[in-house]
Amino acid sequence: MPERANALSPEGQLMKIGIIGAGNIGGNLTRRLTALGHQVSVANSRGPHTLSALAEETGATPVTVAEAADGAQVVVVTVPLKRVPDLPKGLFDKAADGVAVIDTGNYYPKERDGRIDAIEDTDGLTESRWTEQHIGHPVIKVFNGTYAQDLLERPRPQGDPERIAVPVAGDDAAAKQLVRELVDQLGFDTVDAGGIDDSWRQQPATPVYGLRGGVKEITEALAAAPRERPAAHTF
Repeated sequence: MPERANALSPEGQLMKIGIIGAGNIGGNLTRRLTALGHQVSVANSRGPHTLSALAEETGATPVTVAEAADGAQVVVVTVPLKRVPDLPKGLFDKAADGVAVIDTGNYYPKERDGRIDAIEDTDGLTESRWTEQHIGHPVIKVFNGTYAQDLLERPRPQGDPERIAVPVAGDDAAAKQLVRELVDQLGFDTVDAGGIDDSWRQQPATPVYGLRGGVKEITEALAAAPRERPAAHTF
């Protein structure tokens, strides 16, 4: 068996990245990450043959969902929350050691996902903790409140006064640092939003959700988040 790559690459090193989901966020991350030189594999629920246009545009490799994490140092899971339980078992078995898994998902019970009791019950799970339990791997929550078009139009170099920041939550310090470095490469600042049990602060309808602000504004918005789930996001 060939030796598996280590996910914790030095800052700035090109990586193998798998993207599961080719919607607005997944498609634009494919565009940006390939443009940065990373080796990107992209998958969706309809199969690789439906991704030929995106592959031709970006140079990404279309694969099946089951293959998306193979050898990957970073995997982005960007699928509707109700589809998370349908992801293949053992999805990360062939990923690089220490693979960092990014979760961009949100719970929209009325519009799309239906009621998920484990999230809605009193003292229920955060959306990303629920996702972790289903995929069997820790996640780093980022880009869940980012407008997809901003990934293409709003990257800025470090120090630019118009550079926006995004919250990043997760329990694995090494994986979180790797993801923050990747977000920096993409042209955005980051704010450490705590662990996955704290990630309710960046769920839909919170002050930080969809906020285009710098580090100060994002930090303040996270601190101002109410703990109660808004009525618009309950079922």
